[in-house]
Amino acid sequence: MTDNREKGSFHETIAIEYLKKKGHRIIARNVLNKFGEIDIISVTPDRKIVFTEVKFRKSAKSGYPLEAVNTAKQRKISRASAYYLNSHREYMNHQVRYDCIGIIGDEIKHIENAFDYVG
Repeated sequence: MTDNREKGSFHETIAIEYLKKKGHRIIARNVLNKFGEIDIISVTPDRKIVFTEVKFRKSAKSGYPLEAVNTAKQRKISRASAYYLNSHREYMNHQVRYDCIGIIGDEIKHIENAFDYVG
């Protein structure tokens, strides 16, 4: 893998397979709108819509991947998710959850309810 987009796509695919094993139905990936990008959008078996941010690091030397999901990033994801929900009304009555998946090497760390909506 040579570029960051290719690496990101590869690790997002790993995260998607992980979420599918947990029963998530993937409804979109790499959703880009005027507020930002959402890596993965899924629905859980109990009908929660989940917006998941995926971060990868080869090792912890350059910091843990989930440290990169700071308040500014959370705000972008929150606003992008609100815009998405406004244009996909079929999910407006679903409970919303924001998750993060950090991947270091082969290790996956999934944090459910990693943050609340940041306006």
